[in-house]
Amino acid sequence: MSVTSRYREAWEGFWREAPDGPGAVLWDAEPALTAARHLTLFAPHLSDPGLPLVDLGCGNGTQTRFLADRFPRVVGADLSSAALDRARGADPAGRAEYRRLDAADRAAVRALHAEVGDANVYQRGVLHQSEADDRQALADGIATVVGDRGRAFLVELSEAAGAALRSLAAGPGGPPPKLAPVLRHGIAPGEVADAAVPGFLTAAGLTVLTSGTLPLTTTEYGPDGTRVEVPSLWYVAGRA
Repeated sequence: MSVTSRYREAWEGFWREAPDGPGAVLWDAEPALTAARHLTLFAPHLSDPGLPLVDLGCGNGTQTRFLADRFPRVVGADLSSAALDRARGADPAGRAEYRRLDAADRAAVRALHAEVGDANVYQRGVLHQSEADDRQALADGIATVVGDRGRAFLVELSEAAGAALRSLAAGPGGPPPKLAPVLRHGIAPGEVADAAVPGFLTAAGLTVLTSGTLPLTTTEYGPDGTRVEVPSLWYVAGRA
C-alpha cells in the first residue's frame, strides 16, 4: 500500500509554493517551542537513546536539525521531494540525513529499517491530516521502524484543534495567511478522532506507554497579537 497520488501531489504543491524563511509555514515554529518541549516528554521513556532517530514527516527540517544535535544519527523522512530540497538546503553541514519516504509503503519502510536498524521515531502531525485509508498503514510503518527496541513519540492535533482551525478559517476576513495555503491544497487539519490514534498504534503491535495533552504552537498570530496555539495530544509507544 502507498498513499494516494492526490495526497502526494497536495504536499508537493504546498511545499513548492510555500515561502522560504523561518516561521513562514503554519506549523514551522521554532524548536524551543516544539521539539524541545516534546523531547522532555519523550526522553524519559527511551529504552536506548543511542539508537538512530527518524523524524517522520520532517518537512523543511526545522525540527530535524534540532534533533540532530541530540541523537547520534538522525534521518529526516518525508513524502515530498520539494520539502526535502528545502531541508537539505537549510542544512549545508549535513547535520542530518534526508530521505524521501512514503511511510504507508510497507516495502519502503522495511528497506529503511534494514538500513538503520531499530530506531526511535519522532512524528509531529502526520496522522491528523492524512487520508483515512492511509492511517493504519502509517501506524504500521512506525511500528516497523521502531522494531523491538525503539520508541515512538507522536504529536497529533486533537479534534478540538480541527474545529478551532475551521472556525478561524470561516472568520470575516477568511483564513489567516498561513492557514489559507494549507486548506487551498486540500490538506485538512484535525481530521482524526482523538480515540482513534491509540487504536492505530495497538493494531500495529505497539503499546501506548504514556500520553498527555499539550498546546501545539503555530507561527500564526491572532487579532490581539498573541501566538495561536491549538490543542494537541501526544503519545509514547513501543513494544510491550
